This record gives sequence, structure tokens and C-alpha cells, in this order.
Amino acid sequence: MSEQKKQRRKFTEEYKREAAGLVIDTGRSIAAVSREIHVGEQTLGTWGRAEKDRRRGAGEPTGALDEDERAELKRLRREVFELREDNQFLGKAAPFFASKHHRPNGSN
Repeated sequence: MSEQKKQRRKFTEEYKREAAGLVIDTGRSIAAVSREIHVGEQTLGTWGRAEKDRRRGAGEPTGALDEDERAELKRLRREVFELREDNQFLGKAAPFFASKHHRPNGSN
């Protein structure tokens, strides 16, 4: 039997920053966020350190958020994640629907 290699996933810098932000800005654990977004804990930890360094260098505030800001940020980050998943699904589904031939009488 031949062993199949697992293909390495690639992530955009924006995705890495947002994933790290789920930990940094919401105070959730790396373990919890990594399970939610299906990324390894060590990988997410590396992204988190890089994001903290980037924010310090950019002069962005890294202090604690108040409860309302934290709740809104959590909601928005989750929404972004879900929209990206939807877009990914639609991108994969588009060729299927484009290849379907529609008959003039409306039946397939």
C-alpha cells in the first residue's frame, strides 16, 4: 500500500493575523481557538507572537478591551471566519453549477 502525503495548507497573512487576534483580543486560549479553526496549537502560538510583535511595531494598542468591545470583536471575527468558509464552499461549488446544462423547458 502506498502512503498518501498530507498536503500542507497555506494561509494568507490576513488569515494568520485574524486567527491570532482571536486569541489576543478575546482572551480565549490558544487550544480553544486552534480546535475551532482547525490549526495546530504551535502554529497558532507562532502566529500570535508574530501578531503581538507586529502590533507593538505598528503602535497599535495591545491593552485589554472592555467587555462590549470584546463581545463585538468576538462576534465580528466569527462572522468573518464563517463568511470565508462560505466563500470557499461557493468557490468549490461554482464549477459544478457552471457545468450543468439547463434544458429550455426548465427540466434538468
